[in-house]
Amino acid sequence: MADDDYIYDEASGEWLSAGDIAARDAADAAGPEVRDAVGNLLADGDSVVLVKDLTVKGAGQTLKVGTVIKSIRLTSDAQEIDCRHEGIKGLVLRAEFVRKR
Repeated sequence: MADDDYIYDEASGEWLSAGDIAARDAADAAGPEVRDAVGNLLADGDSVVLVKDLTVKGAGQTLKVGTVIKSIRLTSDAQEIDCRHEGIKGLVLRAEFVRKR
């Protein structure tokens, strides 16, 4: 199929070129784009800093502004990151509360 062929996309209700559909499918396969509180793109293994005090439910602990979280892992949700911190296993943070270090 040539790039100048147009295909009807039922999801958007538009006619798109084959090249546009291929690019969109490749972006979907790569996973969601996760951005921090100031718009920086996050990736697996990045270190982040908290921009707000957060009370951790179930741990009875508060993470303070400026706390460094190392080696984050991205999830399938565009706004959640999986990480570890001293004494807290399975910590999931919202990307809106962190800034890339």
